[in-house]
Order: sequence, then structure tokens, then C-alpha cells
Amino acid sequence: FYLPVVMAMNMAGIKDPELFEGAKTILLEIGHYFQVTDDFLDCFGDPAVTGKVGTDIQDGKCSWIVVKALEKASDEQKNILALHYGSHKEEDVKVVKDLYDQLGLVEIYKTYESGFYTDIMEHIEKVCAGKAVPKEVFTTFLNKVYKRTK
Repeated sequence: FYLPVVMAMNMAGIKDPELFEGAKTILLEIGHYFQVTDDFLDCFGDPAVTGKVGTDIQDGKCSWIVVKALEKASDEQKNILALHYGSHKEEDVKVVKDLYDQLGLVEIYKTYESGFYTDIMEHIEKVCAGKAVPKEVFTTFLNKVYKRTK
């Protein structure tokens, strides 16, 4: 997200280092949100909508979802993850997804998503207030990724 905006800012003759730093922060935050959503959809998305069957659990990927699970899990639940995460067996995947449900990871994601949106909009308003970069530069990217389902 960052490179095209910085190129456009340079082409528009913008020189203010604070604007470039603000743009970098905003666009990196949007990129992070995009990846978190991708990890969430891999596990909880509808394959009929996403167009793919997620395999992060089977592949043992260090996704946002499993990191949040490890942050919230008890020692016993961490042991369950260690035994079943990264397995291609359907029953192991089910055990992991059931654990994710027990840990309330869908709600954790929704809370993250809501907080992200509030924070990013505040940041966009602050960076763009009376400045040379219209907020639509950032909200256009945000609107493409916020609450996406695929």
C-alpha cells in the first residue's frame, strides 16, 4: 500500500516529512490489518465466498489467529495446540478449530477489527487535517480491505 502513495506524494511535490511519516504509519497499519484479516478468513472464512479452503492450521503457519490463541490459552490448551496444530488430519484440524471457538477468537478478531477502524480513522483525520494529502488517499485503500470477506 505504501509505495504507490509515496510515489504520488513525490509526484505532487509534497515535501513535508511529517506527511510522509504519517502516510507510512497509516498504510503499514492498513497492510497489517489486511494480513490479520487474511489469517482470520483462512480459518473462519466461507470457502464458497473466499474461493479457497484455508490450510494455515494444517501447514502450521504462525498466523495471527494462532498467536492470539497462544496468548489466551491455558497451559493445557497450549499442549492441545502443540499436539494438533500443523497436522493434516481432519480430526486434528477440528480439535484446533474447537479450541479456537473455546478461546473466543472470532470475538477477539471482531474487537480488534473495530478498534483498528476507530484508531486508523483518527490517525487519518490527524494526518490529513489541513494538509496537502486528502484523506481519500487513505480511505480508498481502507474501504477496499475493511470488513472484506474474501
